[in-house]
Amino acid sequence: MSTNETNAQPGAGEQGKKLPSLNIISSKETKHRGFGQGAIDLSQLSSVIIDGDEAYLDMGALHAKSKVEKGIKFSTDKSAAENGRPCWIVWVAVDFKEEGKYYAGITSCEMLIDTEARKGWKVLADHVNRMDYALKRRVMVDNLGDAQKAVLKQLLIETDAQMWELSEPIVKEALG
Repeated sequence: MSTNETNAQPGAGEQGKKLPSLNIISSKETKHRGFGQGAIDLSQLSSVIIDGDEAYLDMGALHAKSKVEKGIKFSTDKSAAENGRPCWIVWVAVDFKEEGKYYAGITSCEMLIDTEARKGWKVLADHVNRMDYALKRRVMVDNLGDAQKAVLKQLLIETDAQMWELSEPIVKEALG
């Protein structure tokens, strides 16, 4: 069943009216699906969670279901999670050049998590925009402190030292 078939409006009969949708596709599929159809390829995007002095890959963040986000009711009102600990989602886009893969775009998004109260703060629009910026090969980690940049850099190097070496100077400078 295609994505569009699952978006048929209820009660529209057997010929259900199709709603516009955003398709997440792999680079193997290039067919445009008509008016109102968009495509975004997330196959070269990863998400890293920075929680305290720990950084780890968590692909659940792509759907707001990372380990730290599960069971948390989020608000755009920062005071709702005033006792929360700061955590960051870092979007990391990978690209290819003749020498091999490299870290191409890196952006970070702050959130507050109060695990005990099961409350949190984040601005979803900022998370989506920064994900898009990473896919567009931008580097935006100015909201990270030196400690967070250090654990992120360490994770990226440990994950693939060759990719780190091939990364553009702007990526290396941004993470120190």
